[in-house]
Amino acid sequence: MIRHIVLTKFKPEVKEETIHDIYAGLAALTDKLPGAQHFTGGRSESPEQIERGYMHGFVIDFDSWESLGHYAEHAEHKALGAQLVANAVGGIDGILVLDLDV
Repeated sequence: MIRHIVLTKFKPEVKEETIHDIYAGLAALTDKLPGAQHFTGGRSESPEQIERGYMHGFVIDFDSWESLGHYAEHAEHKALGAQLVANAVGGIDGILVLDLDV
């Protein structure tokens, strides 16, 4: 299984509603794609408070690297990813992505 982890440092003026809408779109896409499951996302509530500005994140599990590839190339993912980039501090520099083979 591949665990896709995305952390975002959103611009201060971005409303929680906007973030919620992006995440809702990603959750809906996860539900549609074969091999994708378990979307979880939201705002950090860490008691450690060492997010370094990356206050929001999400995780999606994929059955295989191929499933992750289909997600990455999907038009809806690209549109939602563009929204993430547009709302992140510094654009793509405000986004971290990790893909772990678990």
